[in-house]
Amino acid sequence: MEMNSRERLLNSIKGTETDRIAWSPFLPYYWESLPESTRKAGMLEFYKSIGADPLFRGYCTLIKKEYKNSCINEKTEGKSRRVLIETPVGSLEFIYSYSAQGDTWFLTGHPLKREEDYKILTYLNEDMIIKPDFSRYEAGMQAMGKEALLVPIIGSEMKSSYQSLLENWAGTIEATYAAYDFPETLGECLHAMKQNSRRAVEIAVESGAEAYIFWEDSSTGNISPDFFRRYVADEISGWSDILHREGKYLIHHACGQLRNLLPEMAKTGIDVIESMSPPPTGDIYTYEARALLPDNIGLIGGIEPTVLLNYNMEDLAEYVREIIQKTGKHRFILGNADSCPPGVKKEKFIMISAIVKNSGR
Repeated sequence: MEMNSRERLLNSIKGTETDRIAWSPFLPYYWESLPESTRKAGMLEFYKSIGADPLFRGYCTLIKKEYKNSCINEKTEGKSRRVLIETPVGSLEFIYSYSAQGDTWFLTGHPLKREEDYKILTYLNEDMIIKPDFSRYEAGMQAMGKEALLVPIIGSEMKSSYQSLLENWAGTIEATYAAYDFPETLGECLHAMKQNSRRAVEIAVESGAEAYIFWEDSSTGNISPDFFRRYVADEISGWSDILHREGKYLIHHACGQLRNLLPEMAKTGIDVIESMSPPPTGDIYTYEARALLPDNIGLIGGIEPTVLLNYNMEDLAEYVREIIQKTGKHRFILGNADSCPPGVKKEKFIMISAIVKNSGR
């Protein structure tokens, strides 16, 4: 019996029967490059036009953050943007630079540089108030919920606290030094961050969403299996427990080199790993991961972004068929990993949709 897209996607996440493999390209960077008329029509219409299953990864947050005694100010001058966080115990500043090529802002200056800065971040988290805000999710469900699967983001940082330090607050090098130079201060900071993150998940689980995602960007490119065990695993495990008690599912966005992290990730109770990619973006094929992971963990991804861009139609078709044949349809949603390069021809998406639909016959 033929399923609609929402049923197919949700059953793939749950591990129950599907009529065929679900297929949903991930469109960051690509979407912004499309004509204004296409973007105005909306992503749901684009998914329909290419015959794919509309999976809205990270559709929205479900909380809003406020501070009792701290304030945030932003100032943009040309291609430079500064975000200043002022607290009674000190200030922290982010610096962003604009890229015209990508039409986006990149973090180029992290705020945590000294041990004292970690203490300021600890205070900021203790000063934080987290409140529910389901309004955007509920509006999206009203508009698209029968045709698409909307997957909101969880956590106060939208990723684990330590990964947020690596990416947003300190940078990989400085955060790693902090683990050795002042481990107690780092531990206190992470504890405060994790308290808020857990609170955010406890709020999010009250929404009507069936599945949730967090932007972990996991990769041995910036975290070792040992540091994952030490600083990250307990937090994700706590989120899994909260969601599973309510019969809901947790998707771990992991877009880098995963081969050596998979054993640790599998212990955290996650239900799905999203944006899995072979080289050069990642280091493992979905069918290789299938052999290494327990049967209760699903996979989303498989198509390497540069392959999607550079292969001709015939070679891409062969590549996609091999992924489907070797990975199988159980707990698998086919997609490109992490992002889609501008310049991919729409005809390639349509061709993949035809291959996927024929695979269910």
